Amino acid sequence: MKRISISAEKRTELGKKSTRDLRKIDHVPCVMYGGAEVIHFHAHENDFRHIIYTPTAFIVELNLQGTTHKAVMQEIQFHPVSDKLNHIDFVEVFDDRPVTVELPIQLVGAAIGIKNGGKPRQRRRVLKVRGLIQHLPDALDVDITNAEIGDVIKVGDLSYDQLEILDPSRSMVFAVVSSRVSKGMEMGELEAEAAEAGEVEEKGEAHGAAGGEDSEGESEAES
Repeated sequence: MKRISISAEKRTELGKKSTRDLRKIDHVPCVMYGGAEVIHFHAHENDFRHIIYTPTAFIVELNLQGTTHKAVMQEIQFHPVSDKLNHIDFVEVFDDRPVTVELPIQLVGAAIGIKNGGKPRQRRRVLKVRGLIQHLPDALDVDITNAEIGDVIKVGDLSYDQLEILDPSRSMVFAVVSSRVSKGMEMGELEAEAAEAGEVEEKGEAHGAAGGEDSEGESEAES
């Protein structure tokens, strides 16, 4: 995985007022779990733009007032109205401990079925995998060269050295469909996406009911 360095400052005060004050000066409150202690910190929103607005996954080397921690992003929160970056959760990583991350899928090759008039359908853009950080690639290659019209590549068809794929094995990654079924498949994809979105929303509501985050995206420790 690619690496990027970000300098940040530890938070000396927690709570809603402190969080609002940080956001007024365009700083993003963050928290890092997974290490010896939970660390609250902040940095200007511009410092995160290279890791937020990109499909690339990064190992972030966080320089917190002279001490460097390696971490990966776990969750990003945006303001529901302004879409402004609101909060980031990080997980500290170590060379000898496996970590769970989402890596982008990179399609490789020109599918035979597309050359013969079929239409490509990519259902997943990322895969959730688990492994040691030294084994994590920048992207997960999926070879579609031999895919003919009607062929479907599922998660269970894929494997990568030293990595465990955590997504459901029956989930579709890529398919080549004929033009006459293309529209019907698009409708099926939309229905599947809507179902997934509903499931995610339900999980989010359950998480909120458990008191994990408040309406401004602050952790309980900040309240």
